[in-house]
Amino acid sequence: MEPALKMSPAQGRLLVVDDEENILKSLRRVLRTQDWEIRTALDGERGLKILEQFTPEVVISDFRLPGMNGADFLQHVKQRIPLAQRIMLTGHADQRAIEEAINRSEIFRFIAKPWNDSALLLTVQSAFEQYAVQVENHRLQEVTRSQNEELKALNAELEERVQQRTRLLVVAKREWELSFDSLDLPLAVVRGADYSVRRANVAYARVAGRPVQGLGQNPPCHQFLFGRNSPCTGCPMKAAISSGKEGRAEIQHKGRIYVLDVYPMAEEGQAVCAYRDVTDERTMTARLVETEKMAAVGQLAGGVAHEINNPLAGILTFAQLMKRDAGRARSDLDSLQLIEESALRCKRIVESLLQFSRRSQEGDRRPFDLNRCVDDAAFLFRAQLRKVPEASLDVVTRAELPPVIGDTGQMGQVLLNLLQNGLYALEGKGTLSVTTGQRDTHVFFSVQDSGTGIEASLLQRIFEP
Repeated sequence: MEPALKMSPAQGRLLVVDDEENILKSLRRVLRTQDWEIRTALDGERGLKILEQFTPEVVISDFRLPGMNGADFLQHVKQRIPLAQRIMLTGHADQRAIEEAINRSEIFRFIAKPWNDSALLLTVQSAFEQYAVQVENHRLQEVTRSQNEELKALNAELEERVQQRTRLLVVAKREWELSFDSLDLPLAVVRGADYSVRRANVAYARVAGRPVQGLGQNPPCHQFLFGRNSPCTGCPMKAAISSGKEGRAEIQHKGRIYVLDVYPMAEEGQAVCAYRDVTDERTMTARLVETEKMAAVGQLAGGVAHEINNPLAGILTFAQLMKRDAGRARSDLDSLQLIEESALRCKRIVESLLQFSRRSQEGDRRPFDLNRCVDDAAFLFRAQLRKVPEASLDVVTRAELPPVIGDTGQMGQVLLNLLQNGLYALEGKGTLSVTTGQRDTHVFFSVQDSGTGIEASLLQRIFEP
């Protein structure tokens, strides 16, 4: 055999199995030139026994062994130590052994007898290197598998979080939409560049008289809500978006007055627009002002009535006395009769004014005639009715009603308020009716008008403050 070449030292564990002592010695002589830990065995059984306490990285075995042959032995090695590199020694005539070993044991290399020392060392060195590569590959595979498992777990957790966040967003979006639509105040999100409506609630569509689905094409707000071809006069939206400050404007449309409040979202280039119909509020305010003015006039009229009551009583008395003088001409009596009737009419007006201008006191309750109260209120109301030529008042009272315990002034004021409301509902044309009556032990009066009536949606809220 050729002398062994000196290889670079490398740590490694090596098992050599051969049934001939001389061959084992020769192999040890060549292989011990390297820094390898070498164990030897004379047959497969002893080799397997060594594996119980020694884990080789490279195993060299002769094919022809007593008992189990080399292919069987190397197959056991493969089962116990899958990464160990297996080298088989074989003669030139052992072609069957080569095929069997390849099929059963996945041999790394075959070394033919007699061997070349340098080739032997290079083969064993390559086996150790292959072992190191496979160990590293195995380690990397384990690391990859572990990292894949971790990534799989993280991905599953991430997907769960995404799904959870998505569910929360869906719930939040649904809650926001329900809250948005439940408001009676018309609201819309409008883009400042072209006034297009991005989103609106049901109240907004109700004011427009169109379904919410009509917003699918993102029409301009002035067109969708008011049917206009250009933005509303004085619309503050663009100024509010550019300045970042809230804006307000009044918009009149088809006899209604809307107060528009704009809340800008400057970064998004859009704004939240809130529309408040103040028509009824303005009308009620005007009516309250008118009522207060009428109350002031009533108090003034009461003072005037006190002042003219005494002279009026004198006129009436003198007219009645003059009618009794004998020898009056017929023309004089007719004139005195006209003076007496006019004085009585003025007296009735003064008494009604005094009755309704009198301030009620706590506990000021006494029996009064409901029919008389109704007649007095109607008598005063007819003066206001003259301003509406196409409106009329019918009064139907039931005779012999029992007296009512209460404040006749406040009751008359209630009737006047109802008559004024009815006159407002007539819108300049129609009939007001006042009726008195009795049901069992109760008396009543009712006021009806031929106006449009109260909207069905407001009937259940009629007694709300």
